[in-house]
Amino acid sequence: MKENFKRNIYYYKRYFLDFFLSQTKDVQKKINWTLELVMTLERVPSKYFCYLPGTDDLYEIRVEVGNNIFRICSFFDEGNLVILLNGFQKKTQKTPVGEIDMAEKIKKEYFNEK
Repeated sequence: MKENFKRNIYYYKRYFLDFFLSQTKDVQKKINWTLELVMTLERVPSKYFCYLPGTDDLYEIRVEVGNNIFRICSFFDEGNLVILLNGFQKKTQKTPVGEIDMAEKIKKEYFNEK
């Protein structure tokens, strides 16, 4: 079956990959499933992908496995190219400021090297 991609996903350096590889197989499967939604759906439900208010155009990919909540910070580059930045396990109601700051720093690094 050929996929009809609406977006392409790219991870910058090893920030996302290191996070991904540190997760259990069940979490990795759910992350992959969620990333496939982001790539293939025209309109991704905000339950899985949404804008982070108060940021420099950052988005978060939302993954839930049981009672565990994971977030992957990302942004768009060149239209439908989604760049994955850092990932983390969310333990509070609000997205931690330190994680947003790290994502914005990595995004600047990406554009400086581009």
